[in-house]
Amino acid sequence: MVPVTFPERRPADVPTDEERVDEALRLLTGPPVALDVAVKRLARGGGVYAWWAAPSVLPDLPGPPNDTDPSWRMLYLGRATSLRGRILRNHLRRSGSSTLRRTLAGLLVSEGYRTTWTDRVVLVPADETRLTAWMHTHLRLTWAEDPEPTVIEAELVRRLHPPLNVHGVDPEHIQAAVVAAKNSYNASSGPEQP
Repeated sequence: MVPVTFPERRPADVPTDEERVDEALRLLTGPPVALDVAVKRLARGGGVYAWWAAPSVLPDLPGPPNDTDPSWRMLYLGRATSLRGRILRNHLRRSGSSTLRRTLAGLLVSEGYRTTWTDRVVLVPADETRLTAWMHTHLRLTWAEDPEPTVIEAELVRRLHPPLNVHGVDPEHIQAAVVAAKNSYNASSGPEQP
């Protein structure tokens, strides 16, 4: 007698990667939340997040409009193993560990942000505080929890082309101004020469 085998099936309650991307997209394009409210609601688990700004903020870098409030444009999309930790400890505090902060400081060079060298280029403490205040004034946040955000982040970046993202974006969607801002920021300070 030949044993009968059945193909492996995914349990009905486990979403496919495509379903996870669609759900994250739905949540990310929901109403952007002010940062003082967002920091109280962010989960400690993993997920993806999107930063939004009005079109008048960085007007040369148009991003996709928000589905529920088109007066906001997506600037940046990221992932985190801890949404709360990534937003609070990195994006709203330290330029040394936040690509978003370094890019914003480079784009806002006319605002006179100053850098120094530690083991990398970082904003001086007063300008870290000033950039955080600028972010609270001009940016909003959306997020979607997901236990494996790496899997869905790449597809979301590929679909949405946020202007401040460079990695994972099709070459024709990479913004030259963003690359120049990153390079300018990185060249603004360096180790002391003997």
